[in-house]
Amino acid sequence: MDRPDDLNIPSDSPEPGSGLGPVGDWLGGEWPAQAAEQIESVVNSVRRKTTGPAIVASRALVYGLVTLVFVGVAGMMLLIAVLRGLDALMPTWAVELLVGLVLCVAGLGCWTRRTGKEIVS
Repeated sequence: MDRPDDLNIPSDSPEPGSGLGPVGDWLGGEWPAQAAEQIESVVNSVRRKTTGPAIVASRALVYGLVTLVFVGVAGMMLLIAVLRGLDALMPTWAVELLVGLVLCVAGLGCWTRRTGKEIVS
């Protein structure tokens, strides 16, 4: 079926179905994909530079807190196990005396490391 003359495609236009417009010939057929890739790379670069450090800091904070909780719980369980073991080996008053001495020595150490305020007259 022939087309009327006013509907014929001009010779400088691309073939029908090629997906290229009159501009697509001199820009190259891949310019939309290249432009989309360039925009995507810029957006990813900005995202990486802005949210990257925040994500790293938040992960470090969360993992640090979880580790701190686990270490605290493990420390308490170890202390309980040691005290129960000592209680099984020694009389209760000796274990309480030992714990009291350890805490007194720790308190004395903290007391000697304190910094006093200077009195200004």
